[in-house]
Amino acid sequence: MFHIKAAFEDKLEIKTTIERARAFFGDMGNFVNLMPGVESIREEAGGVMRWLISAEVPVIGSIRQAFAVEQTLDHPQSIEWSPAGQERNNFLRYAAQFEEQGTRVLVRIVQRVELRRQKATELHLLAGLLGENRLSAEMQKGVSEMMRTFLQRARAQLEQ
Repeated sequence: MFHIKAAFEDKLEIKTTIERARAFFGDMGNFVNLMPGVESIREEAGGVMRWLISAEVPVIGSIRQAFAVEQTLDHPQSIEWSPAGQERNNFLRYAAQFEEQGTRVLVRIVQRVELRRQKATELHLLAGLLGENRLSAEMQKGVSEMMRTFLQRARAQLEQ
């Protein structure tokens, strides 16, 4: 089995209300508009949301992958999207927790991405040449950059 993984965790304080922060991070349109690489997020049957993401990978070039997710947690202080039950290859988990701290809200974000294939060539013809570790390291850089950019843009928008 060929696995490529990346994870991102961070927290930021934003001068806003918990309701406004929760609404912002729960709105999938904000990811499409503010996160580099997210081409689209569309709703499918049964509440499944399909994220279409593209990324540049050294040597390989641009790759596009779709991630089917469903909401697994919807509480006033936390939301979570996890891989849809039928997903077997592309796994995306996104979670956000909100904690009021006076006039600010502490937002904790976790995002995990995993691509699984029986053989490397199912992902890309050159994937086996690069190997799991190098591709995971490149995906880690890409996910971190995408999320940091998104969080900077989120803060700017929420603190307007």
